[in-house]
Amino acid sequence: MESIENSGAPGNKRAKAESAPAHLACRAGRLALALGALGVVYGDIGTSPLYAIKECFHGLHAIAPSEGNILGVLSLVFWSLTMVVTVKYVVFILRADNKGEGGIYALLALIPMDKTKQLPRMYAAIVLAGILGAALLYGDGIITPAISVLSAMEGLQVATEAAAPFVLPLTCLVLFVLFSAQRRGTAKIGRVFGPAMMVWFAAIGALGLLAILENPHILTAVNPVYAIKFFLVNRIHGMVVLGSVVLCITGGEALYADLGHFGRDAIRMSWLAVACPSLLLNYFGQGALILGHPTLVFNPFYGLVPHALLYPMVLLSTMATVIASQAMITGVFSLTQQAVQMGFFPRVHVVHTSAETQGQIFIEKVNYALMVACVGLVLVFRESSRLAGAYGIAVTATMGITSILYFFVARRVWRWPLWKALPIVAIFLAFDVSYFTANLFKILDGGWFTLAIALSITIAMATWRDGRAELSHKMLSAGLPMEIFMKDIESHDPFRVQGTAVFMTVSPVGVPAALLHYLRHTHVLHEKVIILSIRSAEVPTVAEKERVSFEDLGHGFYRVLAFYGFMETPNVPDIMKRVSLRGLHTELFETTFFLGRETLLTTGSSKMSHWRKSLFCFMSRNAQTPMTYFGLPPNRVVEIGVQVEL
Repeated sequence: MESIENSGAPGNKRAKAESAPAHLACRAGRLALALGALGVVYGDIGTSPLYAIKECFHGLHAIAPSEGNILGVLSLVFWSLTMVVTVKYVVFILRADNKGEGGIYALLALIPMDKTKQLPRMYAAIVLAGILGAALLYGDGIITPAISVLSAMEGLQVATEAAAPFVLPLTCLVLFVLFSAQRRGTAKIGRVFGPAMMVWFAAIGALGLLAILENPHILTAVNPVYAIKFFLVNRIHGMVVLGSVVLCITGGEALYADLGHFGRDAIRMSWLAVACPSLLLNYFGQGALILGHPTLVFNPFYGLVPHALLYPMVLLSTMATVIASQAMITGVFSLTQQAVQMGFFPRVHVVHTSAETQGQIFIEKVNYALMVACVGLVLVFRESSRLAGAYGIAVTATMGITSILYFFVARRVWRWPLWKALPIVAIFLAFDVSYFTANLFKILDGGWFTLAIALSITIAMATWRDGRAELSHKMLSAGLPMEIFMKDIESHDPFRVQGTAVFMTVSPVGVPAALLHYLRHTHVLHEKVIILSIRSAEVPTVAEKERVSFEDLGHGFYRVLAFYGFMETPNVPDIMKRVSLRGLHTELFETTFFLGRETLLTTGSSKMSHWRKSLFCFMSRNAQTPMTYFGLPPNRVVEIGVQVEL
């Protein structure tokens, strides 16, 4: 009775009134995130209507625009978006977050893989699959800006044939400006991404709806029977066209990759409420247009646009494709940073372009390589239809690898029984394998480029990982146990000078080779000697209380361990501040940092082949120096040369 009486008390009414603004603020925050997700997450898949349907009926492997074929293709588009994007990614894959982060590296790091367990081959296969999936995304990152901007500019040819000579130069100009602006960061530009893509989705949805109202018969394509009939009638040609249908789901992997930036709820809300309905309306509108006007099959997207609005639509399309390209470029930057932290890629100079947002980064070498590759693709392929042949293989292969890794997460992390995990993943793989097989027909049309890029990056990443492991093994085997070293220090008592010496080492055990060389040649030690190891944790970010730990080894020696996640960049001065706060007091102007500079020789005996050792040595020589990567003050660093035979 007391609870019933108190429910109407003034105090409770006041509490409800006070909670209302907080509830509204929370809802407004979710809406803001959902709007932002439209601009970043759905930029790629949102611009697919520019070329997806056109490739089915006017591409290199086009099929006749008969009523049965049109309904069949639209049925495939509908069920592809429904099963792959909505069911697979939005419903299932988004659940596999690594401390809130998504993406193929986050999924790989989520799988508990102890190298000492009984299945080393399975461990190696899982890691290699993750590396291959990431390498395929690099290929996607090269093709997306090229095909998106080029397809938007081709709208000028629909307006007037006189614009044809300007399509390629304008495309290259837009790409050049896009990549040149990367160093400024995307924090300010990003604020307009969401609203701009909202206008884009509203426009393509409205154009599609108008065409559907003229020919509502096209809506019967939601019946999967039309998709089945399409394959029964067209057989092998139908499978080839399926490789073009795949273009409607390119960018689906971004839903998972950008999970950490927007969260599961915002991504789902923006897809179900805006992106998916608008895309379906536009695709069905293009189908309705071709059904009534087969002569417009050469570019059905711009065929939906009234002639008076063609130039504004080309401008809006260009803006949308730039946004889609921007999202993919920043995704490649993030992927590279994660690869460096996980030990799959050499150190690169990472510039944080925003003090508020950690994900806003710029990597100059990667940006330059992407620009050259994108402009080169445009100049070589010259048409979006020819570029579409290179598109699809990377996307479908990555989706298949994601499904396989998801199976291991379900089995080994969530402990799902086989009867529960296998049917779900089998359905995912049925779609993934079908799409990938269909895209194999496009290898000679340009798919070879994607595979070549992915293979090259996979070899480089695997070589760097194996080379670092071999180098660490060589250094550790040639090192000295800390117990023996400390006994030697106690018995000989070398001369000590003021200040602190920090010796950085990869291994958290034993004595660094740089320390042994320094003591052997100088016979002097600092009052405080810190042996610092920076370790990569299999989480996106490390909690502040778990960032740094240290151990007093005696005689003025300390071992410090610092942990960073795969979404973070290590910073040694920050580590030293944290160590000081924990009780190990140091002054930066009294600290000297000693680095071992390895000179690698390929004359040793190891499991790696000679050409891979040569490649590893080349990558090591061109990697960013530890001094710059770890943020060390240049005037406080001493490098000690060490020769290592691999």
